[in-house]
Amino acid sequence: MTKPKMIIDTDLHPVPVHEQVAEYLEEPWRSRYLRGDHGAGHPNYFNPGGVMRSDAVTEDGRRIERSPETMASHFLDVYEIDYAVMNPMEAMEHCVSPDAHYSAAALTAVNRHFVEDWLSADERYLASIMVAFSNIELAVGEIHRWGAHPRVVQVLGVSGSPFPLGHSYFHPIYEAAVAYDLPFAIHPGLEGVGIAGSGGTAGFASSYLEWHTLLATSYMTQMVSMVVEGVFEKFPSLKFILVEGGVAWLPAIMWRLDKNWKALRSTTPWLTRRPSEIIQDHIYLTTQPIEEPDDPGHFRQVLEMFDAEKMLMFSSDYPHWDGDMPDFAMRRLEPTMREAVMYGNALELFKLKEQQHVN
Repeated sequence: MTKPKMIIDTDLHPVPVHEQVAEYLEEPWRSRYLRGDHGAGHPNYFNPGGVMRSDAVTEDGRRIERSPETMASHFLDVYEIDYAVMNPMEAMEHCVSPDAHYSAAALTAVNRHFVEDWLSADERYLASIMVAFSNIELAVGEIHRWGAHPRVVQVLGVSGSPFPLGHSYFHPIYEAAVAYDLPFAIHPGLEGVGIAGSGGTAGFASSYLEWHTLLATSYMTQMVSMVVEGVFEKFPSLKFILVEGGVAWLPAIMWRLDKNWKALRSTTPWLTRRPSEIIQDHIYLTTQPIEEPDDPGHFRQVLEMFDAEKMLMFSSDYPHWDGDMPDFAMRRLEPTMREAVMYGNALELFKLKEQQHVN
């Protein structure tokens, strides 16, 4: 299997060093952060293997994801990653915290930590602006704080929210993102935490197996809301990235949405074309967790049912327990789309410079 010219990873998970983050906080927030208040918590589902890979450690026992140097030498170098978009862990919990002012201050410090301490360590890192949903004015201020930085490439929220993301409450976030030509991305994991709803229409799942399997339902909800509420009509240049939400569910939702729109279009007069067309113009998905049917041909058929060559981007999810390395992801893609998925779509979306390699 031929290696593509470049590899861009759209979902890398570093973890902030809390003592370094605290240096960017004023009192009383600094003491509170150092005492361990790092967000709204977790839904308390038990993963027997742990969320982070147990083998993601250096030879002397340090966690790889807690240092830009070790992440670069033990992951980026090993898999020849040209760029990696950082979606920090142990920080997204602030996105759904009900304590608006503390969570906004904490996210400002975390964002600064990655911009100042990680971007300066290696030119391959790209940063996300994480924003809290509890106070939109503060979230917009955070986008204006970092949006012009040349290596900040997206605004990042989570798939759990107090109501679906198409609601006008969230529109100032999209307006600010568009002002800097930044896509808006969501990452899973905080459904049922803080101010976020359970994620599924039937309430809370009872196990990690159920919860992890049903994360795709949050993505269906958020995508349909963004389309039907007219977000992309109001902000025609906005791109929406569904990180770590799966892929195979998309064609069926597009078919269902198109069918219902034809019958009920009078309820959304602002939608002037088929929802599936809007989706394929504005939505991006990431490969991990890529579906793995017994017959690989079935997955390739799914990719033919939507504009996967334009909409799909590689993601490793490293160092999560179920992450996919580049060679694994490439094996599931037709050769004709590997270049686009492994780097081309992200290169264009994030407006990156193509790296030249000497063979």
